[in-house]
Amino acid sequence: MSPALLLSFVLGYFLLLFAVAWFTSRGASNDTFFVGNRASHWGLVAFGMVGTSLSGVTFISVPGSVGVNHWHYLQVVLGQTLGYLIVVFVLLPLYFRLGLTSIYGYLAHRLGPRSYRTGSGIFLLSRTLGATARLYLVVAVLQDSILASFGVPFWLSATVILLMILVYTVNGGVKTIVWTDSLQTTGMLLGLLVCVGYLLQGLNMPWQQSLHAVRDSGLATVFNPDPNAASFWFKQVLAGIFIAVAMTGLDQEMMQKSLSVSTLRGAQKNMLWLSVILLMVVTLFLFLGALLHLYAAQVGLDARGDKLFPAVVLGYLPVAVQVLFVIALISALFPSADGALTALTISFCIDQLGMQRRADWSEARRTAIRIQVHVAFALLFLLLVMVFRWADSASMIGLVLKLAAFTYGPLLGMFAFGLLTRRVVMDRCVPWVAAAAPGFCWALDTWQADLFPHWRIGLELLLINGAMTFGGLWALSKPDSVQTVQTVQP
Repeated sequence: MSPALLLSFVLGYFLLLFAVAWFTSRGASNDTFFVGNRASHWGLVAFGMVGTSLSGVTFISVPGSVGVNHWHYLQVVLGQTLGYLIVVFVLLPLYFRLGLTSIYGYLAHRLGPRSYRTGSGIFLLSRTLGATARLYLVVAVLQDSILASFGVPFWLSATVILLMILVYTVNGGVKTIVWTDSLQTTGMLLGLLVCVGYLLQGLNMPWQQSLHAVRDSGLATVFNPDPNAASFWFKQVLAGIFIAVAMTGLDQEMMQKSLSVSTLRGAQKNMLWLSVILLMVVTLFLFLGALLHLYAAQVGLDARGDKLFPAVVLGYLPVAVQVLFVIALISALFPSADGALTALTISFCIDQLGMQRRADWSEARRTAIRIQVHVAFALLFLLLVMVFRWADSASMIGLVLKLAAFTYGPLLGMFAFGLLTRRVVMDRCVPWVAAAAPGFCWALDTWQADLFPHWRIGLELLLINGAMTFGGLWALSKPDSVQTVQTVQP
């Protein structure tokens, strides 16, 4: 297919996003940017969060991983479904009761100002690394499939894409991305369904027969019974529970949309529906991965991992499917990139700069500072995308989850300590504990083969990290029968 034709469809899609952004950002204020005026509809938020939760990594990397890991990723998703219940019935009521704009304000109320800024700082680091890893993957596919044929260098492709994201999020913020994420989720799911349909046609299989073929191929094995393996089912399910709690319930990007819903009940319905939809969609992605491997074997295509899906679609499927694939790929990219850019701006302005506590700042000054922070994070995204380009990784889904285990662990430990104990921690020591726990986990992960000849640590590294943080906070705390409430009001 002509790269020029593909590029024209991509540009048309961008114009549609800009139109939605213009419509939703009219008369926008800082309150619009931060919490969408707390007027978002829960159903729209739930549907849009599907795209944010999945991202380009799921779209490309999960199907490509089926050849090696089969359907073991579903173990994690089953655990996440259980973890969402904790978010729904424990964390969301807490956030709404405190009236938070930034969820890390809870740490200020419960542990202290340094804990508050530490929690926010961990989020800033974690979301920046995770979002840029996802962004890199999709930009790389667009570069290789379209832009390289025009002689456009990778750095320029990444710059233009980030500039477009910056332009359509800089004013509307949360209100805009609630709508654009829903549009992008639609594009991603439509591309997924069409690709599955054409692969079934290419394999000359009705869907009932394809289920038997996938099962007989051995690619659809869900549960790994080997307790020593990193993908042992119990470890994966348990890790999935805490991944959902940490990467959704303790993540400002994910929670900012739920907090833009007017009522707690609406936010809870949003999260419950999200968990159900995600389980179904990820299962379909894994089914797609099995079909891709069967199709590649049939046509003699030697492509693996993250390169498999693009190679099959752009090399063997009809032009219309190729167009839809590229649109779906962009749709998978933008919910993770635009939401992250907005959430990082919100967290930095509120948690680190204390914007809501500065009564002497005019609305114009707040807006100017917010825009400067937004641009600065976009430049940081560009820098890290170039770093990922230099490093490159065979499977980004594994990298994203490993990064999450190191960076979200301290958040998990800090929130667990606040919720499960009534002890008063030495607030000034919390940053040191939050840094030491990931360092210990890094050493454990690096030398695990020497320490445990048979056991392999997988995603449960997140739990170990959280437990180390919890233990460190316990050791640096004292009993107190009266809950201490800090004066910081984020």
